[in-house]
Amino acid sequence: METNSNGCNLNRKDPKVKRLKTSGTELEEFDAVFTDLVEGLVNQGKQHKEISAAVDWFKEVCLYNVPFGKKNRGLSVVMTYKRINTDATESELRQARVLGWCVEWLQAFFLVADDVMDKSITHRGKPCWYKKEGVGLIAINDSFYMENCVYAILKRHFKQEDYYTDIVDLFHETTMQTVTGQCLDLITAPETHINFDEFTTERYTAIVKWKTAFYSFYLPVALAMYMAGIKDTATHTAAKTILLKMGTFFQIQDDYLDCYGDPEVIGKIGTDIQDNKCSWLIVQALAKVAPEQRQILQENYGQPEEDKVLKVKAVYKDLDLEQLYRDYEEESYRQLLKDIQSFQGQLPKEVFTDFASKIYKRQK
Repeated sequence: METNSNGCNLNRKDPKVKRLKTSGTELEEFDAVFTDLVEGLVNQGKQHKEISAAVDWFKEVCLYNVPFGKKNRGLSVVMTYKRINTDATESELRQARVLGWCVEWLQAFFLVADDVMDKSITHRGKPCWYKKEGVGLIAINDSFYMENCVYAILKRHFKQEDYYTDIVDLFHETTMQTVTGQCLDLITAPETHINFDEFTTERYTAIVKWKTAFYSFYLPVALAMYMAGIKDTATHTAAKTILLKMGTFFQIQDDYLDCYGDPEVIGKIGTDIQDNKCSWLIVQALAKVAPEQRQILQENYGQPEEDKVLKVKAVYKDLDLEQLYRDYEEESYRQLLKDIQSFQGQLPKEVFTDFASKIYKRQK
């Protein structure tokens, strides 16, 4: 029987493995941990009475921004750990849930700052944090706070573990990767001017890999791997290769939904066209356009006026980008399944198929 370095069962024919899925009960267990973590942060801050006003403010920051997403990244830590360690104790599962919430706090840090930079209006179906009355650019400091919550939680719950430095280093590395990707995104598509020469497939792929794929896909799995005692470089490298491809697949879906998704379903109003984003749609359009269509895009892309946005979307329709996306989705999914089948390492392949099944043909 195949095991990991901690002796955990990795038998891929185990019926418990085949049936594993995110249940309503697991979501409830995951959510219950959040309340405890917030109270822990509040109690730590309240030890110093002179900062009680800041502690109360930060509590509201966390309650508004952290718990209301889809929680896919955080839950993925738990589900991956369950795949690796099919005999996990409740104590171990709670630790996995704490790690999952650390990913959600990191996500909230990124999103609050990103919304300010992108001038977004809504997120997760409600006004962006910086748009709330009395917040404004205080949101920048609030994003810093949420990043530091990650390390406060890790220190409190994992300092005694032999993998503590591994997960702290992983969070630092992932944050550096993500802010690097954000920088690429911002300098490729500045507000001041439009330069379609920068909107290449190579640049787009780099932005997606560094801004989204590392923290959304590799981070949750790597955290579960470290917690389960899987540290060998070969397994991490092989897993990362597949997970980064999934991250690209996921971001292209996001770009498509930004333009064609229902705001009521996806929880935000898409602004990629107005924001001059180097999105998959504009990159594909520029590769297909006739000169007169490119001129229309040049004159209207990156502009806030609704009539200009509609002109860009009209070019997208003429180029049939919706069908191009559907073809891409099918082909990319088939390739992902091939990559999963050929994976070699100390992980059950169901770790990857769990991700694939969640993101394939998603609507939000």
